Amino acid sequence: MTQTQSSALYGPVAEDLILVEDLLESVKRVELAPLRLMLDHALAPRGKRLRPALVLLAGSFGDYNLNRLVPLGTAIELLHTASLVHDDVVDGAESRRGRPTANAVFDNALTVLLGDFMFANAAEMVTRTGSLPVTRLFALALMKMTSGELDQDAAAFDVARDVQHYLWRIGGKTAALFGHASQGGALLAQCTEGQVEALRSYGYNLGMAFQIVDDILDFTGDEAEMGKPAGGDLIEGTITLPALFYLDSAPRENPVRRFLSADGEREGYLPDALAAVVESDAIGRAQGMAQEFVDRALEGLSALEASDARHTLEELSGYVLTRRS
Repeated sequence: MTQTQSSALYGPVAEDLILVEDLLESVKRVELAPLRLMLDHALAPRGKRLRPALVLLAGSFGDYNLNRLVPLGTAIELLHTASLVHDDVVDGAESRRGRPTANAVFDNALTVLLGDFMFANAAEMVTRTGSLPVTRLFALALMKMTSGELDQDAAAFDVARDVQHYLWRIGGKTAALFGHASQGGALLAQCTEGQVEALRSYGYNLGMAFQIVDDILDFTGDEAEMGKPAGGDLIEGTITLPALFYLDSAPRENPVRRFLSADGEREGYLPDALAAVVESDAIGRAQGMAQEFVDRALEGLSALEASDARHTLEELSGYVLTRRS
């Protein structure tokens, strides 16, 4: 993301996100050359830095102390990146966003250790906030993310799982970290109890919408923009909201069920499965649910005073709904 794009998206905190980038760069300064090489690879994609931006934006509603907010934002981005590193090992993924994964470049054992090192760095950074409640939030976020990922793997190809189960899973895997980012920023800024809850609710519901849109894009996204072909979730056996909505309304014998229940080679069934979901009303229903979560996020913001930070958070909800990658 360019500085101009960041300014447009993150408004009053865009320039301060550079401090998060600087602190992330410092993680690479290790003596062990192989580790330095792996960190360079894992941290090279700058991404959108949405989670640290939420920390800073939430902190704008109180005592905006960058000496405390920047380490938390960096810790949360490191936690997110480390979880992706481990996910790629578990999934056997060879690319992410058009780049080779760490486990594709290095072997799996080294990549697991790389993720462990990043988790440890994240934990050390969050202690720099000097806040025990925020450190506890960070630990809870990691536990929820791990539970969500374990559940996703346990539920692979299981067509018996329903929408409520899916929402529980993404609440832990994705939304919890968004919620803890905005809640943690508010706590560090010594916001009122009402402000902290409003910002936690905003972050959590935004995270739910973010993941639903991500799952929609796995069916409808452009490969060049996404950096991966469509259908990656189905190939891994992850039954996301669009597929669940389709299965709920389709006849028992349908292309998605045939794909998921196929023995051995499944790829031949994939085009029909993807087309069936895209051509049904499942995408529209999933988009409608994403909108519901955005509406809940905005409802939380209604308790906060008008400011540039609140306006930016409102605009971010629109970005999450309309993003293409």
